[in-house]
Amino acid sequence: MNTKLFVGNLSFKLTEQELEELFSRSGTVVSVAMPVDRETGRKRGFAFVEMETQEMAEAAISEFNGQTVEGRQIVVNASRPRENAGGGFRR
Repeated sequence: MNTKLFVGNLSFKLTEQELEELFSRSGTVVSVAMPVDRETGRKRGFAFVEMETQEMAEAAISEFNGQTVEGRQIVVNASRPRENAGGGFRR
């Protein structure tokens, strides 16, 4: 299992720092990334949290998946590698 987690259904008010503080209850947080929309610059409602070890990642999934944070029930699971969707045009 990867140590990078996908965290979905986040409140748009939640900050990277707040998410890091929350997940640090399960262990050491290596990084937090909250993607933003390219056009508007607004948060997209999900994040990627990287934990230091696999055990810490599993603990975070157990502790936070399905929990309510900032009024929203969040989803936490192991991040999967991005599949190449082939969205570009071809000649």
